Amino acid sequence: MPSASTLTEFKQAAAQAAVAHVTDGMIVGLGTGSTAALAVAALGKCVRQGLRVIGIPTSDATAKQAHSLRIPLSTLAEHAEIDLTIDGADEVELGTLNLIKGLGGALLREKIVAGASARVIIIVDETKLVERLGVHCAVPVEVVSFGWQSTARKLAQLGANASLRKIAGGEPYITDGGHYILDCAFEAIPSPEELGRRLDSVVGLVEHGLFVGMTSQVIVGGKNGVETLQAMSRQ
Repeated sequence: MPSASTLTEFKQAAAQAAVAHVTDGMIVGLGTGSTAALAVAALGKCVRQGLRVIGIPTSDATAKQAHSLRIPLSTLAEHAEIDLTIDGADEVELGTLNLIKGLGGALLREKIVAGASARVIIIVDETKLVERLGVHCAVPVEVVSFGWQSTARKLAQLGANASLRKIAGGEPYITDGGHYILDCAFEAIPSPEELGRRLDSVVGLVEHGLFVGMTSQVIVGGKNGVETLQAMSRQ
């Protein structure tokens, strides 16, 4: 496993390559998390150099960072169609480019923004690439706080080992939308499409972190430089 500093270099290279796709006048979805923050920082530098864009942030934390960088911000109410979203991912399935997202706690807004985007570019370091989703990473599931234990039992019936996400003090983690997150370990997921449909049927579940068929490109930073992956249909 590369060192933390080396992984940051990989992510930085991927972020720079993704921001190079942003052109003047674009509406840009701004992702959430440590990797996406590198792209927001790179975009802020471009704005200082004269690039004109409008950002649609996927979290309060991203909005705060973008505001500090003087990136003009708006909302989906004002701009329903986004030209390009740049975001990170916790796992990327090779071939399909299906994703697990939500470690940063913003999966609901990230999925809404991705769904409104003409293109979604995901930036990761090479350690996030997997043959099957769920091998190393649980699926974050955003749930209504009322009766979350009942929702967790329903998820267990689908094969999930669900744990309530908590903050350092032991209190439940609260999303920007006021919900809880259950991190659901499924191990290797043979069909993210099928699991996604089953999760969608659970009462009390607001959104899940399986992003299926939503990615245009994945830009990967690694020991051999930057590589761009395109989605291929699974045979």
